[in-house]
Amino acid sequence: MQSAFAIQGAHTCRSARHAGRMKTMPRVPRYRWGARVYDLLSMERWVYRPGRCAAIDGLGLTAGARVLDVGCGTGLNLQYLVAAIGAAGEVVGVDASGAMLRQAHRRVDRNEWSNVTLIQGDAALLDTLVTGAFDAVLFTYSLSVIGDWREAWERAWTLLRSGGRVAVVDTSLPVGRWRLMSPLARLALFSGGVDASRQVWQQVLSDAQQTTHQVLTGGHVHVATGTKPSMTVRVAR
Repeated sequence: MQSAFAIQGAHTCRSARHAGRMKTMPRVPRYRWGARVYDLLSMERWVYRPGRCAAIDGLGLTAGARVLDVGCGTGLNLQYLVAAIGAAGEVVGVDASGAMLRQAHRRVDRNEWSNVTLIQGDAALLDTLVTGAFDAVLFTYSLSVIGDWREAWERAWTLLRSGGRVAVVDTSLPVGRWRLMSPLARLALFSGGVDASRQVWQQVLSDAQQTTHQVLTGGHVHVATGTKPSMTVRVAR
């Protein structure tokens, strides 16, 4: 495993440079009312975009790839993913919140992306929502807010082909001199319904091979990437 520390703003997306029972439903109302202004109020540009871009870069996407974006929200990943996979590729985005997906649909329509499919549903039921294998699976700031997050991970992992890439970016409280930002970080985590104690990026480091772990923005953002082994031996937990 490789480890790196970087400050906010150190990463940009390579693609941009190159141009059923709904167990998650209790958390959805947090996003229903704020979906229209989520992109403006989420501190995306200053705090969270570097982690998003590091995760997408870490997938190593190529033209024609098929990508599963779990918890896609308003579609902030889409411009980078579409640029990386080209017209021959496909992005499938899944989110439990209809309000967030409406914003994502507007983004897709505005950019006339014909290779993006958006699906509303519970990530813990992924394999009932989508079919076929994926070359890459991406969770950006989503796994820590999904109710049955372990089930969501297991089902996404099953949909990822052998040799495919996975990336998880999520949040924790800042450390070191960045602890001064802890009150703001706590507010952001509470507002988003984030359970930071899960440390969901550890799932990548546990299950995948050829892993990387980057710590950004003073420990507030963690990015883990890895490759699904050709033969997977699961250890009972």
